[in-house]
Amino acid sequence: MGIAPRNQTRRQGDVNLLVPPPWPPIQGLGETLSGLQREWKDEGSLAGLWQAWPRIAGPQLAPHCLPLRLHGGRLVVGASHPQWLQALRFNKHQLLGALRGAGFAVKDLQFQQHQSTPLPPAGSGLEEEVWAQHPSRVDVFGMGSCPQCKRPSPLGELQRWGHCSFCQRDTMDNGVAMGRPSLESESDQ
Repeated sequence: MGIAPRNQTRRQGDVNLLVPPPWPPIQGLGETLSGLQREWKDEGSLAGLWQAWPRIAGPQLAPHCLPLRLHGGRLVVGASHPQWLQALRFNKHQLLGALRGAGFAVKDLQFQQHQSTPLPPAGSGLEEEVWAQHPSRVDVFGMGSCPQCKRPSPLGELQRWGHCSFCQRDTMDNGVAMGRPSLESESDQ
C-alpha cells in the first residue's frame, strides 16, 4: 500500500485523511487554447490537422482536399475532383514533408476521391427531395441481399454500388473510390 504525499493528507485526531490534490494555477484563455493545440499535435489528432491544413497544404490544394482519417501514422486525404487527386499524388513528398515539418507524426499518405457536399438547410424542400431519393430507404426501394456479404440490404444501395453500404465502407477504407484503387493502395499490396 502506497503512502500519499504530504500535501494530500490532513490529520484529524488520530486519523490521517486524504484530501484532493491542489488545483492547478488558473490560466488565461489564450494559454489554455494554445495548450489544447499542442495536445492535438502531440496526440496526432485529426482536429489539430484540420486547423493547420490550409497552412500545410497551401492556398491551391487546401480548398479542394481534406484530411479524412489519421490512424497509425497513415493519413488519408480526400480530393474533390480527379484532377486534385492527381495533384495530391504529384505533390505527395512535399506534402508529407510539410506535415512532418508542422509537427505531425505522419508516416504515409493515402489519397482517395471524396466529394463533400454541404447538407441542405434543415426543413428545406431540398432536404425532403434528397431524403425521398436516398438509397438506404427501405420503404421506397425495398429489401434485398448483398451479393458480397449476404446481409439484408436496401435495394437502393445495391443498385447504387452493387453491394451494401457496409461493403462499400470496407471498399472505401481499403483506398478504393469510384470503383478504382488509388495508386498508394495498389503499391501497398
